[in-house]
Amino acid sequence: MAKEITNREENYALWYNNLVVKADLAENSSVRGCMVIKPYGYAIWEKIQRTLDEMFKETGHVNAYFPLFIPKSFLSKEAEHVEGFAKECAVVTHHRLMNDPGGKGVVVDPEAKLEEELIIRPTSETIIWNTYKNWIKSYRDLPVLCNQWANVVRWEMRTRLFLRTAEFLWQEGHTAHATQQEAVEETERMVNVYASFARDWMAMPVLVGSKTPSERFAGALDTLCIEALMQDGKALQAGTSHFLGQNFAKAFDVQFAGKEGKLEYVWATSWGVSTRLIGALIMAHSDNSGLVLPPKLAPLQVILVPIYKGSEELTQLAEYLQPVKKALEAKGITVKLDDRDNVRSGFKFAEWEMKGVPVRIAAGPRDLQQETLEVARRDTFEKQSVPKEGIADYIAQLLVTIQDNIYKKALDFREAHTFTIDSYPEFKTRIEDGGFFLCHWDGTPETEAKIKEETKATIRCIPAGAPPEPGTCMVTGKPSAQRVVFARAY
Repeated sequence: MAKEITNREENYALWYNNLVVKADLAENSSVRGCMVIKPYGYAIWEKIQRTLDEMFKETGHVNAYFPLFIPKSFLSKEAEHVEGFAKECAVVTHHRLMNDPGGKGVVVDPEAKLEEELIIRPTSETIIWNTYKNWIKSYRDLPVLCNQWANVVRWEMRTRLFLRTAEFLWQEGHTAHATQQEAVEETERMVNVYASFARDWMAMPVLVGSKTPSERFAGALDTLCIEALMQDGKALQAGTSHFLGQNFAKAFDVQFAGKEGKLEYVWATSWGVSTRLIGALIMAHSDNSGLVLPPKLAPLQVILVPIYKGSEELTQLAEYLQPVKKALEAKGITVKLDDRDNVRSGFKFAEWEMKGVPVRIAAGPRDLQQETLEVARRDTFEKQSVPKEGIADYIAQLLVTIQDNIYKKALDFREAHTFTIDSYPEFKTRIEDGGFFLCHWDGTPETEAKIKEETKATIRCIPAGAPPEPGTCMVTGKPSAQRVVFARAY
């Protein structure tokens, strides 16, 4: 089965697409640019969703749900917002179909034209702030800390499963605050929640920083992000948190009476991650044999495979492995016994390897006699014979070790592919090989645009917490306060 995917070093894009399909994560839909997330892929999303949801609630947020349809007039109320999303919007113009009088099938009923066209949400700031106007009257109503789990539509022309599709799943937090300081703190808090999740659960090291004005979310005063480096040397924006200032409050006239009775506009944030995180998991860790999943997010953490000849041996080995299964489950480990009798063991090994199950435990007749088990790690392919006695404790610790090792491998890769560059000619040459590049930039959008046009590299972020490092821009020679991170990106 492993041979069914293209070698990663030969064609990274095709390797990725092969892996998504062969690992049973998703497939293209009959609707252009949309995907079907299959049960195994959705199980990963469920773990992501469940974990993040708990993290959000620990920081005081609650879930709500807002409409899929947004009146077109709402988007026009915030100029930068509509400009940023206009080209990606799907528009509903009619509410009914009819049989074509000419016998050509079903057509739109011309008499069913909507009085106002509706936008299928590309993001929900406008519909939510129109709602918040009814919720917020006094400082006592603040803060409002809402999140919603939903789908959105952005009419992408070039799509790729999980990374960029016309419809995708995500969460979007939308909060309202009485002061600028509270909103800024919320923006920082949530980007750090994303960073902790990426590092601790996805085993994916990320940089935290601010976007440049040209790369900010449409309508934001500041956008914070987490940026990860994929194995082909390209960056992936894995999550964003936006300080929206009072832009949306003013656009929708959301004011509150302060403690002294004076009317003030509310301060806002929004933040989100999407099913793009599954694409990040694939590209950050996987190999030419298939998925490599960090144990914390793997739908199955352990697969049990009996190695047998004949139905009698299969029955004996299945019985031998049942107590192992129960012991692992008692420790909260997700485990499956693959006792299919019409599939060869070698095929099972390749199948679960492709799906990235962190640990495989196999048992044959010799193990039955010696009270042992063969334990194989997906991250390193190491195999070891271990006693059946105490296996649950052994596997629990091994899963922690694998999680840590996957993170370390990704971190080592990023560090080995992070470069400090001062020469623009050198930058233009070395960007072809990929990586993160720490370079001085003069802070102007003109220079930023020139670099993007000439190299296809963008400023991924201005690193948070980086000490001042005065220098000169690699392009113009003008003063620069600190280095920023350049990379080509998805």
